[in-house]
Amino acid sequence: MIIKYFDLKKKITENINFYLLYGLNTGLIEETINNTFKPIFSKNIFNYDESEIIANIDEFKQSIFNKSFFENDKLIIINRASDKILNIIKDVIDKGISETVIIIKSGALEKKSKLRNFFEKDKNTFTIPFYEDNHQSLMSIAQNFFKQRKIKISSQNINYIIERSKGNRINLNNELEKIESYSQKKLSIELDEILKLTNLSENYNISELADQCLAKNKKKTLNILNENNVSSEDNILVLKTFLYKLKRLKKLKMDLKITKSYDESISTFKPPIFWKDKDLVKQQLELWSLSQIRSLIKKINNTETLIKKNSKISNQIINNFILERLE
Repeated sequence: MIIKYFDLKKKITENINFYLLYGLNTGLIEETINNTFKPIFSKNIFNYDESEIIANIDEFKQSIFNKSFFENDKLIIINRASDKILNIIKDVIDKGISETVIIIKSGALEKKSKLRNFFEKDKNTFTIPFYEDNHQSLMSIAQNFFKQRKIKISSQNINYIIERSKGNRINLNNELEKIESYSQKKLSIELDEILKLTNLSENYNISELADQCLAKNKKKTLNILNENNVSSEDNILVLKTFLYKLKRLKKLKMDLKITKSYDESISTFKPPIFWKDKDLVKQQLELWSLSQIRSLIKKINNTETLIKKNSKISNQIINNFILERLE
């Protein structure tokens, strides 16, 4: 029978012993097993690979049907399953088992898959398809994470994290765990911190690249470009990082009209600017007028559109954009 994964907790009490969990969303499959099945079978969990079972069929069946006083309520997980395991599973179903649940994990299974067809039609089995996460489902995970921990973060910064997770909730959860370890008592988190903590880039050089370019430090900017190959998928992030820095400069420039002091504007800015970045930000403020900042923000928006239309030459577009700022 086919059921939805979110109905599993209600259905698990229906005395079904065989479950097929298949699909490309391996992260959600693991979450389902960890959160739904393993708490029930916390001590007696056995993992097998399909190839291991096929090579030792009699030994596998013996482990299922031989009951031990110390092994009531067993959970057996079969990994990387295919149609090859079907006859073995049919035999186990025909002989009947109790106090044992068998989970069969598989990747994408086509409609013509014999394993999938059997589990979908048999009344003594459950099959649960796990489709890939979309942006909305990943956004929901991230938003709930920050809400539960009362950490303030902009939607734009959440999007940065999601974009880098490449549609994989395992990647997303790994990055969120890093942020949780870092934030502890912090009430908010900003892009600079996210860039340092997560794998939004291979290293922190995207943020450093934007800072050095806006400070017109030609030598350092070119060194970063030469030493680090920014991938095509990071090019939009490069522009987003420039945009974040420019919006900060724009706000600082407007604050300057009131404070009349670079140091005061930088020191009182919210969110706080890291002490090691203050001199660099001051240098940027001295170089860029408010009208130039606004013009460059518009240029970034146009460049982003250009990259999306010409992804094959996105690296060239980004390099030209950066080099033009150094003139």
